[in-house]
Amino acid sequence: MIDQFSDASHDLAQDAQRSAAHRAVDERDVAGSPAPDLPGDLAIDLSGLEIAVLIPCYNEEASITSVVRDFRATLPGAAVYVYDNNSKDRTVELAREAGAVVRTEPLQGKGNVVRRMFADVEADVYVLVDGDDTYHAPSAPLLISKLVSEHLDMVNGARVTEIAEAYRPGHRFGNMMLTGIVANIFGNRVADMLSGYRVFSRRFVKSFPALSGGFEIETELTVHALELRMPMSDVDTPYKDRPPGSASKLRTYYDGFRILKLILVLVKEERPLQFFSLLSAVLAFVALVLAWPVLVTFLETGLVPRLPTAVLSTGLMLLAFLSLTCGLILETVTRGRREIKRMQYLRVPAPGARAPARDTLNTDSWNTDSRNKPARDTRDK
Repeated sequence: MIDQFSDASHDLAQDAQRSAAHRAVDERDVAGSPAPDLPGDLAIDLSGLEIAVLIPCYNEEASITSVVRDFRATLPGAAVYVYDNNSKDRTVELAREAGAVVRTEPLQGKGNVVRRMFADVEADVYVLVDGDDTYHAPSAPLLISKLVSEHLDMVNGARVTEIAEAYRPGHRFGNMMLTGIVANIFGNRVADMLSGYRVFSRRFVKSFPALSGGFEIETELTVHALELRMPMSDVDTPYKDRPPGSASKLRTYYDGFRILKLILVLVKEERPLQFFSLLSAVLAFVALVLAWPVLVTFLETGLVPRLPTAVLSTGLMLLAFLSLTCGLILETVTRGRREIKRMQYLRVPAPGARAPARDTLNTDSWNTDSRNKPARDTRDK
């Protein structure tokens, strides 16, 4: 009963926060909206944290200057990194002039860039944002404060906009469909799975394998958090259309199918028993459908006139049992992999947490043991 009351209170708090964000978007012009006021429980000092703003870019000369300038103004103590992904325009030059640390990743694809950024950059808190100037930089302190004050590992900036060009109906429908699929399989804890605006803790970044190569990286980020049951939250943030001269790199159908393919792969990798059980059920059903007429004929005449069909149905039934066996074995393997990832995740302290003084404790224990032990007699006997 207490757990149900706590869950209901948590849901009411999230609904209130979401309603407040919607009202804020309605009352302000998104393009020039100021930084939102932090609630009392989120107004904390961030000066002691090392914050890194990570911006993956590909041909974003029309927007990169504004993105770097806005985040440097919003987070003056943060280091802003721009990782260029083989741009053919002036993205690198303009980002460097705006004051960003510019690096390059030759492997094409957003997933490859994120993998490189997470491996190279050391910080306490990471802000990942696209370089297209569609996300709201003044919301960054709110996302970071929520991450730190509530000891979360990921805060997702859920997009809120009334601008049709910014969030086209096709993209909105695709996002809802893919988010719904992930929610039904892995857990319903993210409202906007494909958002490019997120804040991470160090332990999330340093435990994330980053296997994707393209725009499906957002799906992998979400499933990683859901599978390890990390503390996470959504915060509604204003979203606007691209500036003039900037074009989207997202290919609606191609990248949509790639994301769907990744979801299927993640189901196989993270839910092997369910995946192979379903495959086993389909194979067994087809085998029974094919075998039924052969069985009826055999019971009536004692003959098997359609031997190839009988052999096919037998083979399909064997495959069904093999598939089920694979699911049982891989479920155990997946559990072991999940435990290893969890232990790697726990090796990194949360933002603001103090690492235990293991060396001091071990030294004190050794000194105590040394004092209690009698000195060894080194004289010649």
